[in-house]
Amino acid sequence: MGGEWGLGASLTMEHVKPEARGFVSGLLQTGYPTGGLIAGLVTGFMLPHFGWRACVMVSVIPALLVLYIRRNVPESPSFEQSRAPKDNTFAVIRSHWGIALFAILVMTGFNTLSHGSQDLYPKFLREQIHLAPAFASFIGSVGPLGAILGGLTFGTLSQRIGRRRAITISSVLVLPMIYFWVFFTTNPALLAVTAFTLQFAVQGAWGVVPAHLNELSPHDARGTFPGFVYQLGNLFAAGIVLVQGTLIDDYHWTFAQALALMTGLAALLIAALINFGPEAREIDMATGKPAR
Repeated sequence: MGGEWGLGASLTMEHVKPEARGFVSGLLQTGYPTGGLIAGLVTGFMLPHFGWRACVMVSVIPALLVLYIRRNVPESPSFEQSRAPKDNTFAVIRSHWGIALFAILVMTGFNTLSHGSQDLYPKFLREQIHLAPAFASFIGSVGPLGAILGGLTFGTLSQRIGRRRAITISSVLVLPMIYFWVFFTTNPALLAVTAFTLQFAVQGAWGVVPAHLNELSPHDARGTFPGFVYQLGNLFAAGIVLVQGTLIDDYHWTFAQALALMTGLAALLIAALINFGPEAREIDMATGKPAR
């Protein structure tokens, strides 16, 4: 799974025209919330009757699509134009350690924002709001609908206003939504609305990531760089749910407080950090130079 995102994002960004990268970036990243939407619906229908093992086994079905895609999608034009022997990938990354470190820090923030707002949310609905598991799964499925729309909106917008500005706007939009998301109401319909709007902003920022990471990547290490920094960020953010659980279990925080803290801190980190790095919206993927 870790290998799929980086290579898939690079393959996609190298195939499309520069002026289409923003929209396609948002479209590509909507695969994540689309999977979450399907998982929530499958869980809502199957969990009460068949248990969690059946839900896990259903996930094998879309994974098999990878075999078809990898067999039938051609190599990117950038790869075909540069088949000359290359330096060792990690040597390339070491020679670009500054941008690699920046990207890892940014992706730590992004993964904290995503997991910090999503992983415990179904448990918040079940244990703090006291919704039935199946009903909680259905409400949880509304968030991915907002995420899909947000990714497409901000991915497309980034083509006009810039990657950093689009990420900054969507990250800042997360902050005022947090109160309404977990503190304002226990009404299921309103919870669905607030889940939609919160994830619209969260995944709005994420919708820019595939294009931005690939444009920042050294052109001779693009097959490795995006996935490498993404997954290192994922590694460093992996303890977020443990921190949230510790606050809840040992320090008697509510689920709402733990969700709000990590989501807010991550949004602030991204909004501040993203503007310290470069932008390469018009880069030529084949040469790594600005497009003429």
